[in-house]
Order: sequence, then C-alpha cells, then structure tokens
Amino acid sequence: MLKENCYGLILAGGPGMRFWPRSRRQSSRQVLKFIGERSLIQETFERLKPYIPPERIWIITNQAIRSKVLEQLPEVPAEQVLSDPENRSTAPAIGLVARILSSIDPEAVMGVFPSDHAIQKPARLRRLFGNAFAAANEGKLVVLGLQPRWPETAYGYMEFPRGTKAGSALPVPVLKFREKPDERTAKQYIAAERFFWNSGMFFWRADVLLEKLRLHLPETAAILDALPSFSDRRFAARLKQTFPHCENISIDCAVLERAENLVGIPCEDFGWSDLGSWNAVYEILARNSETNIAMGDVICRASQRNYVDAGGKFVALLGVSDLVVVNTPDALLVADRRRAREVREIVEQLEREKREKLL
Repeated sequence: MLKENCYGLILAGGPGMRFWPRSRRQSSRQVLKFIGERSLIQETFERLKPYIPPERIWIITNQAIRSKVLEQLPEVPAEQVLSDPENRSTAPAIGLVARILSSIDPEAVMGVFPSDHAIQKPARLRRLFGNAFAAANEGKLVVLGLQPRWPETAYGYMEFPRGTKAGSALPVPVLKFREKPDERTAKQYIAAERFFWNSGMFFWRADVLLEKLRLHLPETAAILDALPSFSDRRFAARLKQTFPHCENISIDCAVLERAENLVGIPCEDFGWSDLGSWNAVYEILARNSETNIAMGDVICRASQRNYVDAGGKFVALLGVSDLVVVNTPDALLVADRRRAREVREIVEQLEREKREKLL
C-alpha cells in the first residue's frame, strides 16, 4: 500500500468511436467487456486496488456513462466519480481533479491511469508504482515509457539518453517528448533504440501539475482556479457553467512537450496494449497467425485471422481473411481488420448525418 498522500485518477471520458457499433454514447468502451469477464474500467480499478485503496481512487468520466461506472465500481465513493460537463480532452480533465485533490490534501501526489488499456502482467506494472510516486513527490513529472514493438505512428514517443535499457525501475531524464511521428520517423526511432512509447500513465504532485497548467495553459488554469471548493454546494453548477470554456487539448501537448522536469521509467514489458481498435482486441486474443477469434456460435471454413462478435447470432465464414465482424441489434460492421482504426470515420459520418439512433 502506498503512502496516504498518493491517489489514483482513472480517465474514462473518451467516446470510444473505434469500437462502434458496440461502443455508443450511452455505453462507451470503458464500461464494455472485451477481454475476460470484467469491463475495461473494472480491470483498471482491480489493477490499482492492491496499492491504492478505493477511498483514494478518483474517476473522471462523462455524464452518459456515469451511472454505469457507479454500478460497476460500487467500492469507489460516488462523490469521487466525476463527470465533466463537456469533453475538453485530458489536460482540463486532469487539471480539474488536480485542483480538487490539492484543495483536499496539499501534499497530494496523483497517478493517472487510462481505463482503455489492457495490461496482461499487472504485477509487473504495480512494482513500478513505488519509484514513480516517490519521484513525483520530489516534484518531477513522471511518465511510464514502453519499449516499442513496431514503428507505431499513433503513439507519442519520449527520447531517453543513449544507453537507456528497458527494465529499469528507476526514472531517467526525458530529453524530449515527441508527439505522433510519421512512419519514416517512427522507423528511425526504433533503430535508435532510445525512443520509448508514451504509455499514457503519469505521476505528479497535484500542485506541480497545476503550476504547469498556469504556465502553459493559463486560460484553462484560471477557470479551474476560480472554482469554489469541492465541498461547496455551488461547485457543480459553476463547473457546468465554466468547464466548457477550457481549451480542448491533451495533457501531452499542453504540458509534457514543454516540461523541463520530465522523467520517465523505461519499463519492462508488462503486457500493455492501448486497445485502440478492434484489431488490438484481436491481437491480444489471437494465439497464432491462423487463429479466428469468435464470440458466440461461429463456423469458419478456409478463413483465417478474423474477429467475430455476433451478439448471439450464428455466423458462418467461408473463404475470408483478416475481417472484423461485429453485430448488434441495429447495426452490423464488416471491416478489413488492418483498417480497424478507420471505424471512427464511420461514426463521424453518422454524426454529420445526424443519425442519432446509431450513435
């Protein structure tokens, strides 16, 4: 168990468009089950619980799924499950919770954990918490870095000093934080062997993070600073009124790219996946290159490497490969598995066409 001034923040506010048609506004991916018997947010909570007790775990989500989060995580006090009035990305959301924690506990140190990750070796991850929280308590901004397994263009990278090896549990300086590269640059990062993926898991003192926001995101910081105390009955109404005026920007772009006191832990492999698409779910569940992953009653003939979630309907595959097939009562998705990230473009088209029943 960590010190009493250590808190966990679970981020659960993203729309999860790449998991359409199962992920919808009223039931987005954080509260859905993709791997095993627990939802993604339940899995995240279970990873934290051995080190951070429920009374020190906070969650920020959206109003559409808050009731489902409360239902799935009854151990977390209801007042610690917040819903932001409008999605303004991660910088305002994290800043809001930092503002609350700092007012409750001036010594608060917070770990930030996305709820849309899969971690297959959680014990290895938890072994890093002690050093990460300790460095954060000293005023550092701490990022968990992952040795890249391929030249990914959808992740941010951090540059470590030459000779940095994966598996160190101690923080080392981050020379530069780099946002999503093009494919050529990503290949150069792989060859250099000192660039690590940004895992999206961060540790910092709440007051340090607030100071960084005041420096780099002053308009948003001013909005958050002007909120009444969390215990004030005016808090919710003022938050609803002012939060939509915060800048729409990620914590990566707002703070990490500009921070001077940024360190990272070049982690050993703990089985991380960002679960960014149906293909990521397939990759975790697949046993070999010829495997079809089937949820339900499925027959496959001369078919390889398909993912099928038919929602109780019998499905037969014949002579097809590398497909995603997802069926719900009102929608059917059939997609090239290698283009699964583009599913969000379908959702964006549905939004433009105002087809609300499908959203």
